[in-house]
Order: sequence, then C-alpha cells, then structure tokens
Amino acid sequence: MITLRFHSIGDWESYVNMKSELIDLKAQKLILQGMVDDRAKELKQEIDKRERIEHEVAKLERLNIIGQLAAGLGHEVRNPMTTIRGFLQMLQNKTDLLTYKSYFDLMIEELDRTNSIITGFLSLAKNKPTEFKRQSLNKLLDNLFPLLLADAYNQGKKCVFEPGDLADLDIDTNEITQLVLNLARNGLEAMPLNGCLTINTYMEGECIVLRVSDEGTGIDAENLLKLGTPFFTTKESGTGLGLPMCFSIADRHNAAIEVKSDPDGTTFLVRFPQPMEMNIS
Repeated sequence: MITLRFHSIGDWESYVNMKSELIDLKAQKLILQGMVDDRAKELKQEIDKRERIEHEVAKLERLNIIGQLAAGLGHEVRNPMTTIRGFLQMLQNKTDLLTYKSYFDLMIEELDRTNSIITGFLSLAKNKPTEFKRQSLNKLLDNLFPLLLADAYNQGKKCVFEPGDLADLDIDTNEITQLVLNLARNGLEAMPLNGCLTINTYMEGECIVLRVSDEGTGIDAENLLKLGTPFFTTKESGTGLGLPMCFSIADRHNAAIEVKSDPDGTTFLVRFPQPMEMNIS
C-alpha cells in the first residue's frame, strides 16, 4: 500500500487538482471512445449502403444493356421466325408428311419457346412504352387471383390473397400483371406439396406495398445477391429472365423490390410510391 505525505496545503491542493484532471481526462476519453465507436458504426453503415447501391447500379446497367440489345434485335429475329412457323404449320397438315408430324410439333414448340425468350428480352427494354393508368392494385390482383389459385391447385399447393386498404396507383396493367405472375409462380415452384403462397397489400408510410411470400426452403445467401441478374437461374429449364423482367418493370414504375429469405421461405416486397398529389398530410 502506498502512503502519500503532504508537507503543505499547497501539496494537497496540487494533488487534488491532478486527481480531478485525471478524472476529467478519463471521462473525456470515454466520450471520445464513444464518438469513435459511433462514427465507425456510421461509416460501416455508409459502406454497406454504398455497396448495395453499387450492386443495384451494376444490375440496372446490365438490364439496360440487355434492353438495348432486345430493342435492336427482337423484332428483326421475330419476323423470320413467324414466317418459318407458318410454313411448318402448313407442311405438318400435308397428307404425305403426316409421318413426320411429331417432328413438326417439336420444331414449332422450340420456335414458340424461342419467341417467349425474345418476349422476355423485349420486356427488359428501357424504351418499352408503358401505359400508366390510375387504378386499384387490389382490383387487379383480385382479377388475377383465380388464375393463381388454379396454378396452386394444379401443383397441390395453396394460395391466399389478403388485400389491405390502399389508395389507387398509376400503373401499367399488363406489366404489373406480368410482375405478379412471375413472382407468384416462382413462389409456387419453390414450395413443397401443401405449401401456401400468401399475397398481401398494405400501406407503409408513403408507399403502397405488394408482398408475395412463399413457404419454400429459402434462397442461399450467395444466390440472393445474384437475383435479378440476367440469365441467372437455379431452374433446369429456366431462362433467367423472369426476375430481371420484374426488376425492370419495377424500375419503370419507380418502385423498389426487396427480397427477404430464410429456411422457412422467401418474401418479395414491391414498394410503389404514391402519386404525388396523394401525398397529403
């Protein structure tokens, strides 16, 4: 144990002042350390945010390139394909060629599959005309629901639609229909028998949210980062254009798509901004 001896009141005052300064320094150190920790946390959040933005920008740039390619080549490729398909249909009905009917059917089927891929390309085009109309998202989904219910039933699965109280949106009926069908059918394919696909709509702040949630096994973290990348697919017969088409449609509607996934399933959240004149407090 150390014993301090003071020879005068001045020594005692000096000691007290020194201890006070040390306490102040320790307090300042704690404050500074807290500020450093807070700043480090903010910087990490900014870095993560920047990486997400760069990832989204890179994805949109790829979509733009594919869209430009589609706009330039899509129609030129379709025209000769339509001619070939017409002659194949004519030839397959000739009596002396009935033996080869299965070959004609296969060729026509492959032409139709190629045409569907080109349709996917064209849907990614930035200059694709979009016909916006003020309408109810719930009504659009309500009209689509019997088709989704039939798809689910044919696969031995279930589908539920839970509409919320929404304002009308400026949307393109055909594009949003395609977006919903793609998300819903992906969800149905991801689920085992008796799985349930749930579609919700609700308000979240100034946004109208479309939520499509499945009960599949989820998406690997590595694959989650690749979603929306043209030609990326985990399906044996997939083209990898379905989700890029959804991202492109969302982009044309100034909407954002968020994906959440865990071993219990995957959820797609499409957030649409309300028309400006509706943002009234």
